[in-house]
Amino acid sequence: MIKYIISAFFIYLLIGSMIFLFQRKIIFNISDKPNKPEDYELNNIKELKIQTSDGVDLLAWYSRPKKNQPMLVYFHGNSFDIGERTDRIKRYINNGWGVLLLAWRGYSGNLGKPTEKNLYIDGESTIKWIIDNLNFDYENLIIYGESLGCAVAVELGTRYKFKSIILESPFTSILDIARRRYKIYPVKYFILDKFDNYSKIDKILSPVLIISGKRDEVVPHSHSDKLFLK
Repeated sequence: MIKYIISAFFIYLLIGSMIFLFQRKIIFNISDKPNKPEDYELNNIKELKIQTSDGVDLLAWYSRPKKNQPMLVYFHGNSFDIGERTDRIKRYINNGWGVLLLAWRGYSGNLGKPTEKNLYIDGESTIKWIIDNLNFDYENLIIYGESLGCAVAVELGTRYKFKSIILESPFTSILDIARRRYKIYPVKYFILDKFDNYSKIDKILSPVLIISGKRDEVVPHSHSDKLFLK
C-alpha cells in the first residue's frame, strides 16, 4: 500500500512539474508559419513590419479604410497564425472598414518569446505605431480581442480611451482557466502569466462589447458572465 502511495505521489509531482515547466507552451500554442496575404485572396492587404518598444519586428496586415469608415485593430488568440484569422477580417474589409491584423512575437515567423509582459508591449507598440504612422487618434480605433487577445485589449483599455473594445471569448484570468483544468494542483503558486482580466474589466475607459458562446469548450461562458456583471 505504501509503495502505491509513494508511486502516486511521485506521478502527481511529475505531472505538476511538467505543467509548471511547459505552461508557456500550453498558454502560447504557437503557430510560427509565415503567411502572405495573397495566399488568402487578400490582394488589397499591405504587409507591415511594426517595431516594438523593445526592438522586436512584428508582422501585421493592413487594409486602409474607406472615407469615414472605422479602423479595427485585431488581436488574435493563442493557437493561430495570422493567416488563419483572415476569415474574421474579410467581413470588415468588405464593408469598407480599415483593419490591422497583428501577429504576436513568436507567431507567424516573428522572432521573440510571448509572455504576458511581452504581449502587452506588442499591443501597445502597435497602437502607438498606428497613431504615429496612419494618422488615427485613439478615439477612432476599435480594438478587437479574441480569446488570449482579449487580455491585451483589456490591458490597453485601462490605459487609453478607444472608440470601443470588442472581447470575443474573454476569460476572467489564466488562473481560473488553470484551476478548472488542473483541479488537484495548487496552480496559483506557479502560474507565470496571470492575464487577470477580471481585476481590470471595470477600469476600461471605453464602451465594451462581450461576445461569448455557450458551447465554448476552452473558455466557459460563465467567464463572460462574470466579466459582464462586474
